[in-house]
Amino acid sequence: MKKLYFTRHGQTFWNVENKICGATDIGLTELGHRQAIACGQAILDAHLPIDLILYSPLIRAKDTAMHISEITSIKAMEERRLKEQNFGKFESTPRDGHDFYLAKRTFCYDFDGGESMMQMAHRIYGLLDELKESDKTYLLVAHNGIARIVASYFHNMTNDEFASAGIKNCEVVTYTFKDV
Repeated sequence: MKKLYFTRHGQTFWNVENKICGATDIGLTELGHRQAIACGQAILDAHLPIDLILYSPLIRAKDTAMHISEITSIKAMEERRLKEQNFGKFESTPRDGHDFYLAKRTFCYDFDGGESMMQMAHRIYGLLDELKESDKTYLLVAHNGIARIVASYFHNMTNDEFASAGIKNCEVVTYTFKDV
């Protein structure tokens, strides 16, 4: 069965400060760079059959992908659809804020000037549909918001499960496309 691999970028300065990064272009901390290097080594050691790395255009994901690519010798290419969701008025606010948690459960809400969950799902689901039909195996390097959407493509989720879903920095998750 065809696989897809996904990882979230390394730790950012705003991750440390518990702020929502969203579409704001925030760089990796030194730990974030080390996490990305370790992720690349883990992928190499596991002999994951990845043909191509696709990464978000935001610097935190690009730097993570470049570290992984350098270690594994897997070609990396920017994929603009993997850019993190614009969380509008919530950008730079606390990640664990109650209002933000509730807003993530409202799929048609654009966060007052950002991008709704439905808009983001549309672009990510379209990308995943394309990757499903490809003969290549991909590693996506992106963001926690994208991780939620990818997880919802492969698994049924309640609104609460979706709003609380996420992965750790540089954690690699494996998904299996069905009906390929």
